[in-house]
Order: sequence, then C-alpha cells, then structure tokens
Amino acid sequence: QLQASGGGLVQAGGSLGLSCAASGRTVSNYAMGWFRRTPGKDRDFVAGISWGGKTQSYADSVKGRFTISRDNAKNTIYLQMNSLKPEDTAVYYCAAVGTALTGPRRSPYEYNYWGQGTQVTVSS
Repeated sequence: QLQASGGGLVQAGGSLGLSCAASGRTVSNYAMGWFRRTPGKDRDFVAGISWGGKTQSYADSVKGRFTISRDNAKNTIYLQMNSLKPEDTAVYYCAAVGTALTGPRRSPYEYNYWGQGTQVTVSS
C-alpha cells in the first residue's frame, strides 16, 4: 500500500513537499514515480526515479522546479515542488512499477501499484 501525503493550498511561487510511504511491501527494488490528474484528464507523468535513486526523469513542465528523491531505508519517496504555478493544481499520485531493478518510467501503464492521491492547489 502506498500512502501519499503533504498536499495542500499554496500561493503561486510557493513550495510544497509530498511524501509517499510504502507499507506491506518493500519498494526499494522498484522504480517509482509521481503522476497528477486534473478533472476530465488522464494521469500525467510528473517525475520518476530509478530503483536505486540515481536516475530521475521529469516532465518538461516541471523540470527545474520539482525534485524527486527516495529513501529506501524508510521505504519512502518524495517530491519537492518549488516555484509552484496555478497549472500545477491537481491530485498527485505516487506509484511503483511492477518490474524490479529498472530505471524511471514515464508511462502510467508501467506502474502496478498506486497511492490514493493528495490534492495540491496553487492559487494565483
């Protein structure tokens, strides 16, 4: 089970940090990622990280503003979001791929395990 937390309301230009803690299974051998969804749209890739944490991948829209990281000892990944914009408003989901020992993945269809989502709202 993946539990995302840290969402909230922030003004444009502000920062938020999201966490995603895994329970019931270890995710240290699995690439993980963050996606976001707005009403009426499918999940969009935000950021992904390899199983060991050495490789990250970002959507162009967040590159340079968001940072994904992981602490395998805590079975947790993070998403630090800086310089937030109103268009970043969405429900954010963390996810883990189903295949071990891979690099970051950008397609939601490569992820087998999903958290429940946390709302991020950026006001202008």
